[in-house]
Amino acid sequence: MNVVQMKKLTPAEEALIEAFEGRGEASAEAQAAMTRLRATGLPTRRVEAWHYTDLRQHLKNVPPLAGRADEGNAETLAKSDKTAIEAASVPVLDGHVFTELAEDAPEGVTLSRSERVLTSDIPNENTIGLMGQALGGDCLDITVADGASVDTPIGIGHLASDQAQLATSQHDVHIGAKASATIIERYTGGDGTAYQNTAVTNLSVGPGADAKYLIVFQNGDAATHLGQINVSIEADAKLTLFVVNAGGRFCRQDLNVKVAGEGSEFILRGVNLIGDDQHIDLTMDLNHAVPHTTSEEIIRNVVVGNGKGVFQGMIRVAQIAQKTDAQMACNTLLLSDDGDFSAKPELEIFADDVACGHGATFADIEPSYMFYLMSRGIPEREARAILIKGFVDEVVEDLDDEALEEAMIAIIDAWLDDHA
Repeated sequence: MNVVQMKKLTPAEEALIEAFEGRGEASAEAQAAMTRLRATGLPTRRVEAWHYTDLRQHLKNVPPLAGRADEGNAETLAKSDKTAIEAASVPVLDGHVFTELAEDAPEGVTLSRSERVLTSDIPNENTIGLMGQALGGDCLDITVADGASVDTPIGIGHLASDQAQLATSQHDVHIGAKASATIIERYTGGDGTAYQNTAVTNLSVGPGADAKYLIVFQNGDAATHLGQINVSIEADAKLTLFVVNAGGRFCRQDLNVKVAGEGSEFILRGVNLIGDDQHIDLTMDLNHAVPHTTSEEIIRNVVVGNGKGVFQGMIRVAQIAQKTDAQMACNTLLLSDDGDFSAKPELEIFADDVACGHGATFADIEPSYMFYLMSRGIPEREARAILIKGFVDEVVEDLDDEALEEAMIAIIDAWLDDHA
């Protein structure tokens, strides 16, 4: 007689199932996702993609799903958001989209809300995508028309109320052929509240388009974020993706990118600012699927106190993808003996005519630089902040947009004031 031992569910896994069942009637896609989640459970270190971030260990519990605020309370919360980023913003409050409170969309941009379930073609280890698919939530649809040149950034303003709730949200963003636009996805919330976000974005960049997409985390000190963006870049298109982590207790952001059209270009710039009691994980899977494409990824990390960070970067080059040029670098300032950062850059190349490379560095601040600044009358704390700022501001300059650069530098400066 064979006895099959059932795996005991953790409180977080039980809460996810309860949240799913509490939503009532579910679509076939949601049912399928929850079936897979029940079978696999939350990933542990034994799952390679989660080796440095044991989600089953980190996610102790999951709070109840957030309800939709009435319009009056939603408007009050939306008006409380203070940001240095000028954008035509759509409020997303506790995961619920309020297009009725959105600022007027720029010409050539369509904004709408739907309740459909987004799916993504991620074969395995797709925990975040499955959670988003199972728990649904509002879907914000953003379409930039073919040929439109949109000068005003389009903002997706995620705000958390002062309750421990689970916010689930979805975004479906399409940049039309030969269009240009900037999208800013921003997450904010107060300190002391253990709220959680699960957010999934599908982004398609049409042929010949030029897009910038920013993901900015300024979550509260007790917040948890599980995010995923799935990207497809068509022929002769360019996408600059910028990610800045400057808050939250725990954050895992997955980047799944397919360079799908010849002549296309992908640029990633990331800044991870990691303080005490934080765990920040940025994981990328980049697939060069066709010939004559380029990509460049630069990640800068600063770790203080007992903070812990992770960058995993996989570049895959298909056999057909000749003439691929792909470069990746991960550079870390490890400013504490108690801090930790794990970097795992990888190349998987099946083509034979490519120019690909990767590297990772770790260092403390060079003592001679500190001595130089302090010998000229600059206090130690200020000198330290100047050197850290120079290290991370360098990648911000690659946004090539003065207003965006100033906004990102303001976020970095605010973090340095608290941690440097």
